[in-house]
Amino acid sequence: MHLSRSSARRWQIAGVAAVAVALTGVGLGVASADENSAPTVNCPAVAGELGAVPARAQAEIERNLALLNTQIAEANKRLVTSKGEGGKNFIQNAILGPLKDKRVATINRMATAIGRSAAKPNLNVNALATCGLNQNGGGVAAPEPTKVQAAPAGSQAGSGAAPTVSCPAVAGALGTVPAQAQAEIERNLALLNTQIAEANRRLVTSQGEGGKNFIQNAILGPLKDKRVATINRMATAIGRNAAKPNLAVDALATCSLNQNGGGAAAPEPTAAPGGNAGGGNAGNGNAGNGNAGNGAAPTVNCPQVSGLPSIPVQARDEVARNLELLNTQISEANNRLASTIGQGGPNFIQNAILGPLEDKRTATLNRIETAIGRNAVKPEGLERFAPCSLNQ
Repeated sequence: MHLSRSSARRWQIAGVAAVAVALTGVGLGVASADENSAPTVNCPAVAGELGAVPARAQAEIERNLALLNTQIAEANKRLVTSKGEGGKNFIQNAILGPLKDKRVATINRMATAIGRSAAKPNLNVNALATCGLNQNGGGVAAPEPTKVQAAPAGSQAGSGAAPTVSCPAVAGALGTVPAQAQAEIERNLALLNTQIAEANRRLVTSQGEGGKNFIQNAILGPLKDKRVATINRMATAIGRNAAKPNLAVDALATCSLNQNGGGAAAPEPTAAPGGNAGGGNAGNGNAGNGNAGNGAAPTVNCPQVSGLPSIPVQARDEVARNLELLNTQISEANNRLASTIGQGGPNFIQNAILGPLEDKRTATLNRIETAIGRNAVKPEGLERFAPCSLNQ
């Protein structure tokens, strides 16, 4: 069929109009897509600001880093579902503000978790918690790694023997102790040993934690404060019934470190040197085969456990408990030596005190071997540290 020239022209005009409408529709569609693109939140990364994370805090830190990502994802979802809602401040008031509050709480929890075992990080919490917007979407929706590196392995427990505290002996500085004060003095001498044992345990369980001043601030400093109080109590107890001793309390209370372990774990005899009470001999006469109070009681002399291999983190607490138990066993033996002076025959001390002490120490040392051996190469031969002798 042939069209007239006027009809053909009408079809051309209609076609041009249709193309124009189609092109206009495409343009509107693009514009509409741009307008419908939701913004996303843009938050500062936190993980890199935390510094070295102690092994004890690692799991808690990782949980909270993952929570930061969850909070970001929830805010991005809210930005999509609430597009077009509210006024000009809607996003700030309903999304960014609450997100900041959540992040402040989460970041503070992480700082606190680290601070339980090391120096608490000094974070700019307000800046780290404040998020902005990527107006056209995109951006990193989950900027936080959910795994963190623990403190360097070279500073962790198990990288070598833990140091032990080295404290001046106090008993010998007290002079003659009146009989009325003897029990109180002995309790406080035993307390000095307990304080040392607690400090040694803390040195084992906290290896690798904190900064360069951690041991001084968290262990040696508090130990000194406890020793000052204990030594002053002893001086006061003596002073109630005799001349109060003039002690160099600061020097006696200050402890240092044996960097590679070793040293006397319980340097104090727990029997006070007896003296006269009111000018008379306390406890005249013999008690058993010897004169009770006639000279200072002997004390046990046990080898310090040394040369332990790297202690796995899983065994750290159990090893520390058993090392402390060795000190307790020494204190108990010393108490027994003081309370049984003059008892039994020539073999009494060996049969009633040193022999049982060796048995207890053997069992304790075997437990240490087993604890380490569950997660590392089991050390052998720790029983060599079990036998003890006497400081006469």
